Amino acid sequence: MWRTLHRLSAVKVEKLRRQGLHADGGGLYLRVAGRSKTWVFRYKTAGRLRDMGLGGTHTLSLAKAREIAREQRELRLQGIDPIERRRATIAARRVADASAITFKDCGEAYIAAHEDGWHNAKHRQQWSNTLTQHVYPTIGNLPVSTIDTGLVMRVIEPLWKTVPETASRVRGRIESILDWARVRGYRIGENPARWRGHLDHLLPKTSRIRQVAHHSALPYAEIASFMAKLRQETGIAAHAIEFLILTAARLGEVLGATWSEIDLHDRVWIVPAARMKGGREHRVPLTEAAAAVLGRMHNIRRGDFVFAGAREGRPVAPITVLTLAKEITSGTTLHGFRSTFRDWAADQTNYPNHVVEQALAHAIPNAVEAAYRRGDLFEKRRRLMDAWAEFCGKPQGAAKVMALRGVS
Repeated sequence: MWRTLHRLSAVKVEKLRRQGLHADGGGLYLRVAGRSKTWVFRYKTAGRLRDMGLGGTHTLSLAKAREIAREQRELRLQGIDPIERRRATIAARRVADASAITFKDCGEAYIAAHEDGWHNAKHRQQWSNTLTQHVYPTIGNLPVSTIDTGLVMRVIEPLWKTVPETASRVRGRIESILDWARVRGYRIGENPARWRGHLDHLLPKTSRIRQVAHHSALPYAEIASFMAKLRQETGIAAHAIEFLILTAARLGEVLGATWSEIDLHDRVWIVPAARMKGGREHRVPLTEAAAAVLGRMHNIRRGDFVFAGAREGRPVAPITVLTLAKEITSGTTLHGFRSTFRDWAADQTNYPNHVVEQALAHAIPNAVEAAYRRGDLFEKRRRLMDAWAEFCGKPQGAAKVMALRGVS
């Protein structure tokens, strides 16, 4: 019997030596790999072997290595995994070392790390503004490792009933920053700003507080009279609004338009992906009315931007355009004109919904449909926009009796 055990032990020893391991006893091994010699504590947990590196022989003597191995055996007797204990200790030390890292430091670092992936500078400004106004005054100077549910609630609870949409946006940004801080090792544990399964137990859904206020839209029956008033204005802002309405585009897309994007010969405006909300290039058919606006702007061209502002190398200021639109309509927002176009297309034409959605550059919500619909329905959209331009130019009385038209 003893010979059998000795033979098995010799086999095991030879196997260990092939792995570069030399047993000292009690789970302590010397690992030799070329000129490198390190101490290893080997143990089994949940049916698998784990090797815990203790350090090199140039740092730890045999006596010190045996002492550390003994400490690990004591942990094993308590049911503690030595490697997991060491990881937790290192993580806690990192958090302690990061006690000087404030929430504001992390917020600024998060913005710097992600702003290149955001579509425009406005998005970055919105992040900075909401954090500066609503978050930093309360928790900005606190160590990010100390932010808990109570502190998050102190920030967002006062906003939740008065400006729920802003409060929801603030909560999401706090959550993102705290997730970033955890991955960077500045904090540990659950995210106290998480909604599902956490804050949803403390706060009502914003949808139950009040209805979301949509952009104020002009009834399509009034668009012709609005266009008549608009065309009495001669400034850059008025031309920009007219072009926005005729193309059903967003304000940022219009103000950022450059002459290199315009092809007046083929009557098409190609908005690059970098300037589109959906991140995809968008071809906009130009009607005769839209081309006429561009012709007037080309006659007074002052640089690369189609709707150039007073400052050289910059487009007309958004506030100038917004103010003019509100003055003429008594409150209608520029984004609301897209709703006006959408309502008109649904009520006054029989163009299919997917053609109208493509004209608005909306993303296709159905992944399967998006995969199969590779074209952009350009010619169909050209006919749709021609009909829209005609409707916008009709006298108010005539606009009400426009016949249904479209394609299947």
